[in-house]
Amino acid sequence: MPFDLATPRLSLYSIPAAWFCAFYPNTLRFLVIDKTVGYDNTNPRDNLARSKDNDKFKPNVVAKIHRMEGAHQNGNEAFPLWAAAVITGNLVGLDHRTLNICSIAYIGLRLLYNHIYINHNAFMKGWARTAVFFTALPIPLWLLVKSAQKSL
Repeated sequence: MPFDLATPRLSLYSIPAAWFCAFYPNTLRFLVIDKTVGYDNTNPRDNLARSKDNDKFKPNVVAKIHRMEGAHQNGNEAFPLWAAAVITGNLVGLDHRTLNICSIAYIGLRLLYNHIYINHNAFMKGWARTAVFFTALPIPLWLLVKSAQKSL
């Protein structure tokens, strides 16, 4: 199926892509914990605390595990806004090219955000993560405003 940036409803694929962006840091966290001390599936929410209190984990690995959890939580918090913006934009008939470009930009920024969050622990890199977050945040808000304007 050939497509270009004006392909109708292509932006809807960004919804599962955004979910993936939110979920893969959790999978990485699971793999690190499982490989090191074993994952306790009976009490899955206790695994994060177990990593902090376990001597098998180096402090930098514990910090990275916590950053993976933070990236996962942030993705879960951002996901509903994105899904609502894309669905609303498609329902009211926003320009497909606009929706598709916004979708590519948003998913790319979420991937960059996760990479910075998970892999960098320096103070200034934290500010880079914040800059990426606030670059991505207006995209769904703008789509929602444009959708509201079009529906009037």
